[in-house]
Amino acid sequence: MPKHGKRYLEAVKMVDNTKLYEPSEALDLIQKMPKGKFDETVEVAIRLGVDPRHADQQIRGAVVLPYGTGRTVRVAVFAKGEKAKEAQEAGAEKVGAEDLVEEIQKGWMEFDVAVATPDMMGAVGKLGKILGPKGLMPNPKTGTVTFEVAKAVKEIKAGKIEYRVDKTGIVHAPIGKVSFDLDKLVQNFRTLLDVIIKAKPASAKGTYLKSIVVSSTMGPGVKISPQLAAQIAAER
Repeated sequence: MPKHGKRYLEAVKMVDNTKLYEPSEALDLIQKMPKGKFDETVEVAIRLGVDPRHADQQIRGAVVLPYGTGRTVRVAVFAKGEKAKEAQEAGAEKVGAEDLVEEIQKGWMEFDVAVATPDMMGAVGKLGKILGPKGLMPNPKTGTVTFEVAKAVKEIKAGKIEYRVDKTGIVHAPIGKVSFDLDKLVQNFRTLLDVIIKAKPASAKGTYLKSIVVSSTMGPGVKISPQLAAQIAAER
């Protein structure tokens, strides 16, 4: 059994594990827990009633959180000519073409999200074994393979996040920082959940939202009622 610190143990005492909280109540509780030495990220884990082994049930996409994630996102863009210029003007930290592919092959990885124009995907494909396992490969489904590079960069900088169901049927995603106003965390939570509910595949049977847990980076999980969560998502 891993040993937890005093702060974590104090936080655990604040949580009623027999209760399914209302979303705003759960997020408020997380904000009231003993603080860490840094501004922790608030994360949500949503267990879905899907079978990721089936292609049509591999829930994946992207959403722009209305109040962002609270962190600075470094964007690398694979583009040439005018599109490269547009990416630079939009605020991308790194822009390049085959030269950028070579840099990454040599070990450079100082970025959080990669965007590519469709005509660059032939070259970017060489990075599949490097970027794929890290979840950094540009993908049309998440809007990171596009000729609208300026729009993509600005959305990512504004708080666009990618979500993807893992092999156990769970979607993990950040929805802000502990220091956010409670209403901003609630609105970000609503936005994410609304998109995931709308992404429910027709082939998924039974209960879709099986469980929802929110937590801070270093804190314990707080269970949210899937029914109450679905209600507030529908109110958006």
